[in-house]
Amino acid sequence: MMQRTIPIAILCLSGTIMVAAYFLSFAQSWGETVTTWFNILAAVALVLGAGNLIAVNLEKISSQRAGWGYAAITLASFAFMLVVGLLKVGAVPDPKHPGVAFAGSYESAASPFGWMYEYVMSPLTATMFAMLAFYVASAAFRAFRAKNVESILLLGTAFIVLLAQTAAGMFLTGWIPEDSAFAFLRLDHIKTGIMNHVQTAGMRAIMIGIALGIVAMSLRLILGIDRSYLSKN
Repeated sequence: MMQRTIPIAILCLSGTIMVAAYFLSFAQSWGETVTTWFNILAAVALVLGAGNLIAVNLEKISSQRAGWGYAAITLASFAFMLVVGLLKVGAVPDPKHPGVAFAGSYESAASPFGWMYEYVMSPLTATMFAMLAFYVASAAFRAFRAKNVESILLLGTAFIVLLAQTAAGMFLTGWIPEDSAFAFLRLDHIKTGIMNHVQTAGMRAIMIGIALGIVAMSLRLILGIDRSYLSKN
């Protein structure tokens, strides 16, 4: 009973305080206190997550399961970045405090930590997102099939926006003068109208739906209706 009652009570109290702090000025200090405790718990969770990362990858390496080489690279990279980051190894000296090693900047590309982030982490991230473009193109190919009215609208809109981004779009309609009565037929103007009005309206509708979902979910958690975050035991 205590394993379920205490977490629910803490969640209800914290959620109520955060809502009150947003609307009531005298409760803002309470909200700051709750935020501070949240940051402390997040730091503890970060340590637990790092421990879980080490345990999972060590188990994969020891059992020689598929992909254990990647697990070894993950652990080696994690250990290197942790050491050079916490100890500020090779940090650029601070001009105001040149004799204090820990006062230096470790984010500069001249330091090992900054160099790894700038020339290893950033290119790997860019590569990952570049590969995602192929999956997006594949999904778009499957989605842009004129099966019904909705898919036809989606296909037509996407075609206009993509065509307007290319040189072919300017070649087809670029000859229409900007100040003429038919300037609205230019693909770049049509694209601007779609992006500024149609897309904005759709995104606002989606954001309103997401906000209502967050409010509903928050109320379920604060009132103790939803207890999915608790263990079943």
